[in-house]
Order: sequence, then structure tokens, then C-alpha cells
Amino acid sequence: MDQNRKYTKDYSFEFFPPRSEAAEKQLRETSDELARIDPLFFSVTFGAGGTTRQKTRETVIDMQQRTGVESAPHISCIGSTRNSIRRIIHDYKEQGIKRIVALRGDLPSGMVEAGEFRFANELVAFIREETGDQFKIEVAAYPEVHPQAAHAEADLNNFVRKVEAGADSAITQYFYNADAYFNFVDRCEKKGLRIPIIPGVMPISNFFQISRFSEGCGAEIPRWMRKRFEYYGDDRKSVLAFGTEILTELCQRLLDADVPGIHFYTMNRSDLVLKTWNSLDLK
Repeated sequence: MDQNRKYTKDYSFEFFPPRSEAAEKQLRETSDELARIDPLFFSVTFGAGGTTRQKTRETVIDMQQRTGVESAPHISCIGSTRNSIRRIIHDYKEQGIKRIVALRGDLPSGMVEAGEFRFANELVAFIREETGDQFKIEVAAYPEVHPQAAHAEADLNNFVRKVEAGADSAITQYFYNADAYFNFVDRCEKKGLRIPIIPGVMPISNFFQISRFSEGCGAEIPRWMRKRFEYYGDDRKSVLAFGTEILTELCQRLLDADVPGIHFYTMNRSDLVLKTWNSLDLK
């Protein structure tokens, strides 16, 4: 990483749309609590193939109006048409949304055709064509290489195309190996890319759940971590304590290296995020 560049640290938190009244209540409480930290923005995810499109819209608008924190919907190009994306982004513009997380997204089971947009860079370019600089556009980055990429160089070139299409900044897939992030940023800088690349971090409350998820998204869990979690087994107190220790140490190493900020994947919970936050004494 370029040690001569200094960033103003910005923090953000990611949520997913609730699927029940109880989950909706929990999300309101979580977002209210995290809003007190005064983050740069909240983001709300988007289901595969557009399965949560309406709920994402409802959640992001409510969250921004209720908390006063700028909120960003995820928009996926999978299964979308130019007309449908046009309607979505102009609707968000009318609702006062000023930031978007633009993604290719995942094909839901049984879907063969991706839609009129094949890749995220095409979606970014279309949003820019339609709305100019109306939105701050975040895109995804994969320090440990996207699981569907042919190889690391192809994955990096895909990222370059998203930046050249008009992305303002990037949020990484979560990782537990800081060196993978540093290496990715170095490679981007050698390509002449100068946008902020925000590291994404994921708290661990259930190791076996995060292990399964990591296999699908290409996030490596180091062997030493795996062995410690396997040893703790169902000892939830030890799992939570070790998970907080790991996340705190990872965040501290990233902050010491002058990263642009940190994006927390909250899983709609504030407790684990706040334990890390308080351990770091972030302001």
C-alpha cells in the first residue's frame, strides 16, 4: 500500500432486508444503535436475482429517513433490463438516495440467462449515463479472488473495468488475511487505480455457519483460526471471545496501515460490531 497517502477514516455498516416482523424490529434497534456512531453510510443487500428488490427499497428508505444516516441500496444487474434499472435508479433519486452499491449479483438456482447486463461494469456505466454524478457508486472488490474468476489477473482486470466505468470507491469481500488485502491494493495501485478500497470485515458468532458461507464466496479461513474454533466447539462464550479478538486485531492492523475506513458486515446485529468498535476505541 502507498504509505504516503492519508485517508480520512470512514465507517459503514451493512444489513440485509428483514423477513419477519421480529426481524424487522431487531433491524430497527440495530440500525438505531449503530447510527449513534455516526457512520458515513448504511447499506442494504439485494437477494439473488432480485428476490428482495421491494424489501430492499423499503428498508433503505425507512433507514435513511428514520436514522438520518445516508443509506445505500444494493442493485444487482442479474435478471435486470435497462428499463427496469432505469426505473429503479430514478425512483431512488426521487426518494433522496444518493449512494448505490452496484453489483453483478448471483444467479438464483435455475436461472440460466443473466439479463441485459452481464457484468457490474456495464451496470455502473449505465447508471452514470442515466444520472451523471447523482449517485456515489460503490462496487465490490475481491482480495482473495472472486470464486468464479478464471484467475487472479482476470479478476483484477474485471475490477479495473468497474473503476473505469465510473465507480467512486469499492468495498471488499470480507477476509481474515490482511496480507491478501494489502497485496490486492498494491496491485490496483500498479494499475494506476486511485479510488478508496474499503476493507470489509465480518464478525464471527457461529464458526460453522461462517465456514460454510466462506466456502461459497471464496473467503479463506486460515488453518490456525479453524483449529481454534473447532477446539471450542459449542462453547459459545469462547467462540464469541475469540471471534472478537480476531476481528479487533484484524481491524487494528488495517487501521495502522492507513486504510480508508472499514465496512462491517453486521448480519443485522450490533453487539459483536460494538465489542470490536469499543475495543478499538474508534471515534
